[in-house]
Amino acid sequence: MGKKTIVSKDGFELGGYEALPDGKPKGGIVVLQEIFGVNKHVREVVDEYAREGYVAIAPQIFDRVERDVELGYTEQPDFDKGLRIAFEDLQMEQTLQDIQASVNAISTHGPVGVVGYCFGGLLTWLSACHLENVTAGSAYYGGGIAGHATLVPKCPMIMHFGEKDAHIPMSDVETIKQAQSDVDVFVYDADHGFNCGDRASYHAESAVLAKRRTLEHFERNLI
Repeated sequence: MGKKTIVSKDGFELGGYEALPDGKPKGGIVVLQEIFGVNKHVREVVDEYAREGYVAIAPQIFDRVERDVELGYTEQPDFDKGLRIAFEDLQMEQTLQDIQASVNAISTHGPVGVVGYCFGGLLTWLSACHLENVTAGSAYYGGGIAGHATLVPKCPMIMHFGEKDAHIPMSDVETIKQAQSDVDVFVYDADHGFNCGDRASYHAESAVLAKRRTLEHFERNLI
């Protein structure tokens, strides 16, 4: 496990964090970061999926703007910087191109699923709708998905939202449910970021349940 270089379609080289399972892989998982970069939490998620039997990789999608960005959860300047890079500085077409390169990089190990959190949840949905060779997706509290709710996914998708999430109102979740009757949309008694143990909003019961549902989803569609 460790650093990985991913070469995008236009020749740009972005970094990533990769972890390998013991034994033959079940397939591959691309882990898409929050607005805080490929930080300790995201690396831990990658390691978790490797322990579940997958080759897992988290591309450093902020590298187009600034390399090796790692931000914390408690300081306002970190939040502001991550938000700016994600929603102002990044070019979505290039970002999806870099995610496609990440999918391609681990597709030699079998079918590839995508899981993403926060900004990565939105990117997971866009990847499922626009990219090739994504076999399944699981999006956690993806802000902005409601604005793309009428897109058509190319693969089976599930989504996870927190009922107490001030960033994503339940009206947005209802919009998604109405537009995507074939997508399982789960709502938890939790806040935004409930999967992240480094956040004050971490909710262990919801995190465990969402992880179990995600693993079952990948096992149904990847293995």
